[in-house]
Amino acid sequence: MPPAVRILSAAGGGPRLAGVGRAVAGALGLPVRVEKVRLDLPGAFDRSRQQYHSTALLAQVLELGGPEGEKRVAVVDVDLYIPVLTYVFGEAQLSGSAAIVSSFRLANPSYGLPRDDRLLDQRLVKEIVHELGHTLGLYHCRQFECVMRSSTYVEEIDFKRETFCASCRAQLGW
Repeated sequence: MPPAVRILSAAGGGPRLAGVGRAVAGALGLPVRVEKVRLDLPGAFDRSRQQYHSTALLAQVLELGGPEGEKRVAVVDVDLYIPVLTYVFGEAQLSGSAAIVSSFRLANPSYGLPRDDRLLDQRLVKEIVHELGHTLGLYHCRQFECVMRSSTYVEEIDFKRETFCASCRAQLGW
């Protein structure tokens, strides 16, 4: 039985995440539910970096629990990092149940560009699908347009599709 997906809005996503959730459901072909959740953001804040430790937030998502086999991804609007990288768009538990994605560096204003909600939604969908791919056991892919390709810069996200390539789908048995 395919897993259900729960997108947890830990930001002011509201109706915006409902549309993102529908797009994620379409990209994955899985049922997706969107709901609000409260995370302890201050508890993950690193004063010296002025960023939030994504692994600490991921641990909170894991603590929320859920039904067996359910995949959960929390969406936040703060700048995430892991100690070995300057920033990350998200983080996931490989072959696990939880992930976290940030809209902070997916939004044009982070780069001094005008706000573009449509582009932000597209980037959110891609990053949510990417991190959920990791929870489903997928590693980074070398196919240029595959959603599982690693992205260091936001422009690389824009080149990807919202879906898995044929090779990644085959690994999932889809």
